[in-house]
Amino acid sequence: MEITTEVIKSLRDETGVSIMQCKKALEEAGGDIEKAKVILRKQSSAIATKKSDRMLGAGVASAYTHAGGAVVGAVVLACETDFVSKNEEFGKLAYNIAMHVAAMNPQFKSRHDVKEDDLRSAREVFEKEAASVPLNMRTKAVEGKIDSYMKERVLLMQSYVKDPSITVQELIDSAVQKFGEKIEVVRFERLSVK
Repeated sequence: MEITTEVIKSLRDETGVSIMQCKKALEEAGGDIEKAKVILRKQSSAIATKKSDRMLGAGVASAYTHAGGAVVGAVVLACETDFVSKNEEFGKLAYNIAMHVAAMNPQFKSRHDVKEDDLRSAREVFEKEAASVPLNMRTKAVEGKIDSYMKERVLLMQSYVKDPSITVQELIDSAVQKFGEKIEVVRFERLSVK
């Protein structure tokens, strides 16, 4: 497939990534836009890892109120500079994560925030549930249940509510690639009437 300016522009409009990165990803993918998106997603994770030790000095607080006002999701999203924090796209990212928090009710930010007591309690319940599973498969069954438990409760591991094909961490990693700065959820809260 020929890599035209229109194809590059289309990929850039969908991802927000620089034109040069889009062009390189399309060349690597042989002009296939879907493969190029996967390549860009992999690159964004690597870029985020490289920037993980940088200092956060700016950010925004954003809130989403669900229709009727019964549920509110709030998030503090930090970045390195005021230049990025004042960017409209960065504000939209914070708002979208706040919407995700309102919809999915995560209890922990990352896997590291899950207390050992919570994990131990969950493991005990899952081991009882897996008692009927053959012994050679039991450990794998319990680990699978714990992994599912984490993906339901850990914000960065949850499937993003507006695009379930990516996690919230992958959404943030793509923003790191787009803005060229470290981005991190510093705090989040979900409030509800019930």
